[in-house]
Amino acid sequence: MLTGMATLAFSATALPVPASAMPRGPRKPTIVIDAGHGGHDPGTIGFSGSHEKDVTLAAARELYIQLRATGRYRPILTRRDDTFLGLGQRVELARDVEGELFISLHADSIGRPDIRGASVYTLSEVASDAQAAALAQKENQADLLAGVNLAHQSREVSRILIDLMQRETKNRSAVFASGLLPELARHTTLISSSHRFAGFTVLKAPDIPSVLLEMGYLSNRQDERLLLNPNHRAKVAQATVRAVGRYFAQKEFLRPL
Repeated sequence: MLTGMATLAFSATALPVPASAMPRGPRKPTIVIDAGHGGHDPGTIGFSGSHEKDVTLAAARELYIQLRATGRYRPILTRRDDTFLGLGQRVELARDVEGELFISLHADSIGRPDIRGASVYTLSEVASDAQAAALAQKENQADLLAGVNLAHQSREVSRILIDLMQRETKNRSAVFASGLLPELARHTTLISSSHRFAGFTVLKAPDIPSVLLEMGYLSNRQDERLLLNPNHRAKVAQATVRAVGRYFAQKEFLRPL
C-alpha cells in the first residue's frame, strides 16, 4: 500500500531556500505557493492511504523549482515541510512577502469516486454550486483543528477600502484562472464547470490575486495514481508556470491595485 512521502519522489533535487537567501537584483514578481494542509491535518486520505498534505507539498516543491528555474519570479512556499499552518497564517505570510500571486494547491475528495478532474477556484462568498460550498466549508474548518480561527485579518484597514480593493483582486484572480485552465487541459482532465467559486479563507487576501488549484480528487483511483506520479505533477507545474507567464505578460494592461 502506498503511504506517506516515500511515494512522492520529487522530479528535481533542488530544495527551496529562504526568501532571505534569494539573490538580490531587479525586483521579480513574488509568487506564493501554498501546499494545503500539513502537520496534524492530513487533509483527504486516498484509496491507497496517501495523504493530501504529502501530495500538495510534493506538488508545491515541484512548482517552486520550475518557477525559480525560469529566473523571472521569486517563488515562496508557505510551508517547506510537514508543518501545520492556520489558514489566516497562510494569507498573512503572502501579504508579508508582498506576494503578487497566491496559488493554493489541493487534492481533495468528493462523495462519488467516479468523479475526477482538476478545477480552479476563485473567491466568492456565494459558492457556484453545493459541491463548491461543501468543499469550502470543509477547508475553512482546518483552523479549528488547532483550536484557533485566524480567518479575519487586517482589521486596521477600513471595511470599505478592503471591499473596493478585493473587488479588483477578484477580477485579477479570474484573469489568472482563465489562463490556467486551458494550460491544465493540455495535461490533465478537467471537471465540468472547471472555473468554480467559493468562500475559501485562503483566497481572502484583499490585495493579492489568489486561486485554489484542485489538482484532482484522491477519492478517485485514477486521479490518485496520477497525483502520486512525479511526472504528472511536473506536467501540472509546467502548465501552471505557462499560465503565470501569460498572466504577468498581460498584467501591465490591468488596472493597478
